[in-house]
Amino acid sequence: MLTRRHLRIKVMQAVFAFQKQRPDELKDLEKFLNTSMTQTFVLFLYMVQLLIEIHKLAEQRHKLATERFTGSDAVKNPSRALIENKVLVELSKSPAIKEALRKRKLDPWHLDSAYVERLYEKIIMSKEFVVYASQENESIKKDQSFINTIFSEIIAPSDELMDYLEDANITWTDDYPLVNTEMIKFIRKVKVDKEIKLPELVKDPDDIKFAMDLFRRTVLNMDELWARVDGKTPNWDSERIAQIDSVLIMMAQCEFLYFPSIPVKASLNEYLEISKDYSSPKSSVFINGILDNLLKQFQQEDMINKIGRGTL
Repeated sequence: MLTRRHLRIKVMQAVFAFQKQRPDELKDLEKFLNTSMTQTFVLFLYMVQLLIEIHKLAEQRHKLATERFTGSDAVKNPSRALIENKVLVELSKSPAIKEALRKRKLDPWHLDSAYVERLYEKIIMSKEFVVYASQENESIKKDQSFINTIFSEIIAPSDELMDYLEDANITWTDDYPLVNTEMIKFIRKVKVDKEIKLPELVKDPDDIKFAMDLFRRTVLNMDELWARVDGKTPNWDSERIAQIDSVLIMMAQCEFLYFPSIPVKASLNEYLEISKDYSSPKSSVFINGILDNLLKQFQQEDMINKIGRGTL
């Protein structure tokens, strides 16, 4: 789920916080970084459980409708399409999902059912649902396609939902696109009567160690890393460099100097791409110029020691 780029972004946020606070100890910020990483999976569980709660609400509404003694047949016998959707059925009965929620003591949407109700109403009133409910052929692919459609076009774009999640956890703002992409892939893998396998937070456990090491090395060597920038910014006072830019420049230096298995080009490209999303429009060009000058200095002074093929 979390790629190296996403981990770098989380480290960037922690280093930025360090610059603002300058605490005597790193424990609190290390805890913040670790929590920020693990909370990405919690957000994923929130989104999975949201689909389950929508399914549960569909069952409740259907039961109430069928118990009415007045009204048209359409009112008394509403469509069971959402209730019988195979993806939602499998998610609702999955032991793996129930255990993941129990283990983390999560009960999302229990006290915030209004969000579930409003999304449910949007779904059943949508043209996508009308078309889906009118199709007679039944298949897991049809059900997957429908769930992915409503997730992509109704649930994920909901400003109300995004605001709610941001209030619940500020780091989820950056995690939201990643988790939504993961949800689409996850839904496509759901099979009838087959055990659901939840995604791993990271593909390689060493990725978590990489993030923690990058954070520690950046903040512990911050003064030295920043001192090298002086003289590399002609016509620009180093104190006027945007704080996010300064963090990215220092983190990139760290990878050049202290992470021998990561290719220089890979580190350079990653930080330039991050700057395009988190800094000013011209920042990537500015950062590229500084890092290019620093790399020339490091190579001249034989400071870069990379191991393995393709690491230079």
